Amino acid sequence: MLLFLWLETSNEYFNFDWVTFLGTGYWFFWSIFILSLAGILTAYSSLLLLLGFLLLWEGIELYLHLCHKILILLVILLCVILLFIVCKFWKERWQVAGLSLQIFSPYIHLFSVTVMIILSWPVAFYVARLEREVRMRRYRMTHSEKKRLKKCNVITRLRGLQVAVGLPFLLILLCLYLMPLGINSPCIQEKENLGPKPTFFGHRGAPMLGPENTMMSFEKAVEHGAHGLETDIFLSYDHVPFLMHDFDLRRTTNIREVQPESAFKNPAFFSWDFLSTLNAGKWFVKPELRPFYNMKPLSEADKERARNQSIPTLADLLTLAKKKRKFVIFDLRSPPPKHPLRHTFVRQVVRVILASKIEQHLIFWLPTHDMRYVRSVAPGFQHVDRFVSIETLAKKNISIINVDYKRLFPNGLRDYKAANIHINIYTVNEPWLFSLAWCCRINSVTTDNIGLLSQLNHPHFFMTPRSYMFMWLLADIMSLLFIITIFRFHWRRETKKEKLLETSRNSTDTHSGSENEKD
Repeated sequence: MLLFLWLETSNEYFNFDWVTFLGTGYWFFWSIFILSLAGILTAYSSLLLLLGFLLLWEGIELYLHLCHKILILLVILLCVILLFIVCKFWKERWQVAGLSLQIFSPYIHLFSVTVMIILSWPVAFYVARLEREVRMRRYRMTHSEKKRLKKCNVITRLRGLQVAVGLPFLLILLCLYLMPLGINSPCIQEKENLGPKPTFFGHRGAPMLGPENTMMSFEKAVEHGAHGLETDIFLSYDHVPFLMHDFDLRRTTNIREVQPESAFKNPAFFSWDFLSTLNAGKWFVKPELRPFYNMKPLSEADKERARNQSIPTLADLLTLAKKKRKFVIFDLRSPPPKHPLRHTFVRQVVRVILASKIEQHLIFWLPTHDMRYVRSVAPGFQHVDRFVSIETLAKKNISIINVDYKRLFPNGLRDYKAANIHINIYTVNEPWLFSLAWCCRINSVTTDNIGLLSQLNHPHFFMTPRSYMFMWLLADIMSLLFIITIFRFHWRRETKKEKLLETSRNSTDTHSGSENEKD
């Protein structure tokens, strides 16, 4: 209790947010649920097996019913299946869990120590009770030398049980006390070493505040301080670059109402005259099509504005970016076969960009097609590469990379930072992940959640090494005092029980002896 009170009062030093710590995403809830279920079932089956082993060791028959045996086998099988599902289909989530440890490990240490305090109660009770049993059996052995050899085996088993229960507990506790020596969290550093706050690229605008890839979404991103705007570009059949992410129009337009037979058709096969008539915002205000679980409710004015959104062209986005001096980065979709711009789509997009008169350095050029042509006609574009080696970047004369955060962090950042490479990671929506990027001196992030992340003025879970040292020592000392107190309590209680039993037995023996003398 005192430990959590101290954490609460020291929030100004650590900038710790319990709401952020607990609410890390819908997928995180389900992953924790399944992992917890698998863990509980595994622990349950393990305890059953351990209990059965100990009973057999004591020479006690289990007499399990067939249903019990089947149940144990089913539990073990279910645990194996759940763990297989997690490892097979949530491989990326395991990577995210590994990243989260870089942030949460100091607090997991505190939680683990607290759990050990709770577990110390049954462990101390069992160890003290076994000690009382050993003493009582030794006391009885002094009265009957004939049974000593038989009893010694029982005492050895009881001592073995004490070691089997107490030694693992002590070893785990020792490891937890020393665990901070192996913790190297990026957010444990001196305040003066903390880098500047990463800038934001609005992922398809601000898709939590307006329908993605619409002008409303991009304008909302600009309002919330976006450094740049990210989008995806298709080219219509009549050569007009427009903004769309999916390879069909079903999710973000009303194509199924207008032309249901064309719902699965690639967007590049439509003319711009038809695409411009589609509604691209009504889906966003439907409760059943809510794209993000943690979206804030829209105002009535924003709902009405969203209902009137249409598909914008690349020229529309460039006009906004030019006016607000925002960077633009985009994925360029290759036209499908039989499209008239199948082999010249890059040149058409470059012509549209140059025609907009936007400053060339505001374009983060991500496509890899026709690079020689792009460099010749638009030398001011800032070329961006994927996650490649520093040597490859140097050969291409590129100093910016755009990387999935799950690929970047496990491979380290030191070499890229030393080479002065500008790093943009995507897609960062959670405050804890943004805090990790901030502590690691990432330059910019692509995000859907710019409304929330733009409000952060300091990384969550940040603390100085001195503060963490104080927290570590305080937690270890307090937990050790609690555990020693619990063990002493149980030890004294069992000692009192032993004395009471000895007193009653002595009085019984005295009484029986006096009766024999009378006889």
